[in-house]
Amino acid sequence: MQLEVRAMDAEKLTIGGRAIVFNSMSENLGWFREIIKPEAMNGVLERSTDVVALFNHDVNMILGRTTSSTLRLLLTDDGLDYEVDLPETRKDVYESIARGDVRQSSFGFTIAPKGEEWEQDEEGKNVRNITQIQRLYDVSPVTYPAYGDTSVAKRSFEEWVEASKEENHEAFHAWLDREERIREMFF
Repeated sequence: MQLEVRAMDAEKLTIGGRAIVFNSMSENLGWFREIIKPEAMNGVLERSTDVVALFNHDVNMILGRTTSSTLRLLLTDDGLDYEVDLPETRKDVYESIARGDVRQSSFGFTIAPKGEEWEQDEEGKNVRNITQIQRLYDVSPVTYPAYGDTSVAKRSFEEWVEASKEENHEAFHAWLDREERIREMFF
């Protein structure tokens, strides 16, 4: 799945992508690499009640927020997807993603106590397996991701709906149900 621009209508600038890819090896993070295990997300979205979308993890470049319903998160069997409605002032971010200058994503988080296991790979390099994330703080389209398998790109809302139905039917319908409940609460 590519990080993408999703135009829901002529007035909204919407992007989406995958911030976390399960069972994928990160780039070299200095003295180690890491893998996010699927069980690492157990309960995280319930504990992370105010997640923001930032550009390059910059708190001065806020793109959306779960508490304002401008950021939506969807946990799938493969990872964590997100969709964010950008403010008009962030047309530059939208254009950079649409042009393909920014193609990947990242996330900010803390690890739960005992939420990591260390091992060495075949080459003797340290690998951290993250088995439980305590809290998710942000998802971000980024220039330099820690995980090469993440994505962000542009496509229409209709294409996203069709792809989501095919990729994970149950998760997609759970997301639609959650969105409907949110709309009922606020509108």
